[in-house]
Amino acid sequence: MGDDWYVKNNEICELQNMNRESMEFDVVIVGGGPAGLATACRLAQLSQQHNKDWQIALVEKGSEIGAHIMSGAVIETDALTELFPDWKSQGAPVKTQVTDDEFHYLRGLEKDTKVPGFLIPKPMRNHGNYIISLGSLCRWLGEQAENLGVNIFPGFPATEVLYNEDGSVKGIVTGDMGIDANGNEKGSHEPGYELLAPQTVFAEGCRGSLGKNLMAQFDLQKGADPQHYGIGLKEVWQVDDSVSQPGKVVHTLGWPLDNHTEGGGFLYHLDQNTVALGFVVALNYSNPYLSPFETFQLWKQNPVIKNIIKGGKRISYGARALNKGGYQSLPKLTFPGGMLVGCEAGFLNPAKIKGTHTALKSGLIAAESLAEAMINGEATGELTTYADNIKQSSIYKELHKSRNFEPGLNKFGTFFGAAFTFIDQNIFMGKLPFTWNSKTPDHACLKPADQFEPIEYPRPDNEISFDRLSSVFLSSTNHVEDQPCHLKLKDPTIPIQVNLPKWAEPAQRYCPAAVYEVIEENNQQVFRINAQNCVHCKTCDIKDPSQNIDWQTPEGGGGPNYSNM
Repeated sequence: MGDDWYVKNNEICELQNMNRESMEFDVVIVGGGPAGLATACRLAQLSQQHNKDWQIALVEKGSEIGAHIMSGAVIETDALTELFPDWKSQGAPVKTQVTDDEFHYLRGLEKDTKVPGFLIPKPMRNHGNYIISLGSLCRWLGEQAENLGVNIFPGFPATEVLYNEDGSVKGIVTGDMGIDANGNEKGSHEPGYELLAPQTVFAEGCRGSLGKNLMAQFDLQKGADPQHYGIGLKEVWQVDDSVSQPGKVVHTLGWPLDNHTEGGGFLYHLDQNTVALGFVVALNYSNPYLSPFETFQLWKQNPVIKNIIKGGKRISYGARALNKGGYQSLPKLTFPGGMLVGCEAGFLNPAKIKGTHTALKSGLIAAESLAEAMINGEATGELTTYADNIKQSSIYKELHKSRNFEPGLNKFGTFFGAAFTFIDQNIFMGKLPFTWNSKTPDHACLKPADQFEPIEYPRPDNEISFDRLSSVFLSSTNHVEDQPCHLKLKDPTIPIQVNLPKWAEPAQRYCPAAVYEVIEENNQQVFRINAQNCVHCKTCDIKDPSQNIDWQTPEGGGGPNYSNM
């Protein structure tokens, strides 16, 4: 291969001569989440400490840093303190310390059992942690990175990986601007840029589009379990003073899901009058009629949640896939010319349902591994020291400790799986002498629709529960209308000819943004894609039972514009 080649869908493709401008850096970072920003900040700090002038570039597909960031979020601050010891005095948006933990097992619309504190599994306890908006933290980290001299390019999605002649990663290409829906150049057309570096750090988050291609290109998942995922849906509400308890954390298990479907809810009291609430459904569910969005809306009707938000105002909505595979699903982390950090690698701890602290820590380790290599003149090739350093870190230790959490829920169901987690984590401290595996990918868990009855969800009341379109409106999602659809069907006949008769076309229900629908046109059923609604959750790329949907980056700046998620 020459210099003008890249790999797409496991095929070698030639870059057309578009007079692309190339820029060379010492390190290129793809993704402006906590892992990418921690890498950038720490590497810039080390550059100053060693009197170097390393050129660091970070590209982010969102319109600004934080625009596409969404998480619960309760954060452990050790890694943040390691990166910025004075983060409190520097004004980091980490203010609300956890004051109280509650755990409820919901048994129905009006029924719940509050779990005694001593029975809560240790990973679910949050003493000493902080409730935050991860988007706000990332914006702050972005400011620190810029102050340290990092070149940040928001609104520039990385669309392809560039390779050298020897097959090593050369850098990335950012997406073209001004292409119409038919693939033709508009008057506003601007070709993307080639950003080149001896090492590229991939920090796209869960199910990154380039990361997915790298997994296939370098067979990074070989020997590991398939990655497993959940979909997390979240809302932010303004509530009355009388119910606001800043610092209180509430988690729920059980209803509205059955005992064989993993998932649960959370409600976090942020600052005065503001709560964040959401619901996670594991994407290994089997019933094609299940709708994670409708489940979330129904869950809010239980008094544990309803009594807090009743009379309040919903101000934000979003959705995002998250990794749940943990230790057994970790891929090979390095390859010639690049590495994976954060949720790109799957470092989220499923037992804690937390990945911010591991994302930050992996960024620190990546930066320190890169700095050592650059100082020693060994920055080219495969930086295996990064993977070695991860294995010696707190990330690896805590993921190993919680390795049986996800398989335990699969084996025993929600109720007894939770009991097993208590025994594993509180009594045996994660040291049981076995490791369970889960080899079935999430999309293959879906069973035919004729084995189930359709689920009748209640209509939204527009006070506690809402529909998808009004929810998407709150996400401030926006895409340029006249651009190629970024949701690619490998075979456009499959949704109607295969997915509809076998699984009742589940994309209509697993998508939290009303992107996919089956409609009647000229007395025929047609699969329609409303790509402008997409909130970039990546669930379709994961859960489609035929693996027919390929999520790609749209034109730069497109998608949600979260303010406080």
